[in-house]
Amino acid sequence: MTPTIGVFDSGFGGLTVLRALIARLPHAQFAFLGDTARLPYGSKSRRTIARYAAQSAQFLVREQGAQFLVIACNTASALALDAIQKAVPVPVLGVIEPGAAAARAASRTGDVLVIATDATVQSRAYTAACRAHGLRVIEKACPLLVPLVEEGWLNLAPPNQPSAAQAAFAPPQVAAQAAFASPQVAVTAQVIRIYLDELTAEAAAAGLHPDTLVLGCTHYPLLRPLIAQAVSPGIKVIDSAEAVAQAAFREFALSPPIEPGPKSESADPTVCRCFATDSVEKFERLGSRFLGRPTGPVQLVDLGG
Repeated sequence: MTPTIGVFDSGFGGLTVLRALIARLPHAQFAFLGDTARLPYGSKSRRTIARYAAQSAQFLVREQGAQFLVIACNTASALALDAIQKAVPVPVLGVIEPGAAAARAASRTGDVLVIATDATVQSRAYTAACRAHGLRVIEKACPLLVPLVEEGWLNLAPPNQPSAAQAAFAPPQVAAQAAFASPQVAVTAQVIRIYLDELTAEAAAAGLHPDTLVLGCTHYPLLRPLIAQAVSPGIKVIDSAEAVAQAAFREFALSPPIEPGPKSESADPTVCRCFATDSVEKFERLGSRFLGRPTGPVQLVDLGG
């Protein structure tokens, strides 16, 4: 039986998680919901976030028939995972624990860096998850990165040159071309370097020797080539979207993983339905950038207050 996997985010950044899932499970069916009418979740109380997230989860399970649920939202994963698990009778996977587990598997020094949004950093969820794996961790909020991604200041390469998004899994020299393909991308690259220099200085002051960097926001995979250029040599970059996709196979006991690549993405037998609670046109326009392909028609849904 073909599984139906529901994927939820407060916006559309979680489409990077959906993209990673599709690449590994092209024959599954997916339903993605972006609660765009009520974002950002980070400015809401824990109680309100839990209510919004539970309503979204129930929509995916009850109305779309999702048999498994991926919470592709760091804020909801940090503050509402328990409430979501109580609200629906299906297995639920958040984004934070898989990222921490992937960092544990990658790190030899046991020292890890995390970059994320203000709300995620303030929740200290990555710190708690990493410490549970025996890691020492420093988190840093990078508030400028999300708007830079949404402005498209990462994929403005001239003709015949790869964009940063296209170079996401390309060799370093290809990523470097993307990094300096336009003034806008150069600005984004400089902002990333400033954040990472500050974070590295904090780690040194704390006596840490980090060898792993976790991308703790679902927007950040689109910045991975630029981030890879900015980190110190020897530091591994953990893409939270990829970590969640890998964890889904273990936790949901799905069929064996299919390695990501052009063939699995272009064959495209995948059934994927997208829903949003507001701004459908913006979702369709920006969503394709995150998903790596057209979202198709996005249906407007009303989840109430």
